[in-house]
Parts: sequence; C-alpha cells; structure tokens
Amino acid sequence: MFKLITLLKRRPGMTREAFRDHYESRHRLIGEKYLTGFADHYVRRYVEPLPGGGEPGHDVIMEIWLPDRARFEALMRRLAEPEAAAEIAEDEERLFDRAATLTFTVSEVASVMN
Repeated sequence: MFKLITLLKRRPGMTREAFRDHYESRHRLIGEKYLTGFADHYVRRYVEPLPGGGEPGHDVIMEIWLPDRARFEALMRRLAEPEAAAEIAEDEERLFDRAATLTFTVSEVASVMN
C-alpha cells in the first residue's frame, strides 16, 4: 500500500463550516473524478481543535491510498495534464491557503492491541 498524505489549510477569512461544505460538495467531486481508476481510498479527516488547545495549523488531513508506487506515478502524470491541473488549481484557489499545503508519503507500522 502506498499512502499519500496532504495537510490543507482553509483560505483566510473562510469559516470551518464553509470550508467543509465547499470541500465535500465541490472539491471532493473533482478529487474523485481524477482519482478514480488510480486510488483505492480517498479520505478527508477534518481537524477539530481540543478545548483549551491552540488553533491547529491545518484544517483537514487528506489521504489517498494507492496499491503501489507505479499507480502513484501514473496518478501524478494524470494530475499534471493541463486540463486536470487547471481544474484542480482553480478550485484550490477558492478553498485553500495553498502556501500552507504540505504533501508527503508515509510508511506505516501498526501495533496489535489486545
């Protein structure tokens, strides 16, 4: 399993509610359009501040699970195509503080808990 993680922050002046609504009603559909046929899972984990804690640095943790590196590389080629890149970037400008975006892959080690 190859996992791509992206930490995303809403654009300044946007409420958490408006951010989540736009992501789930518009941006998610764009993601699904381009991820279909490549990804096994597309997950958004919305960050909720703890009482008494500080403001989180990001608003959502987006995960894309792919079967292997080859599928990841094929997806990256697809997302780099001008039509896909333009559609994604246009919606990202409405939604994200793009300068705060962090993207990385992870290797996972799980503990069995009884």
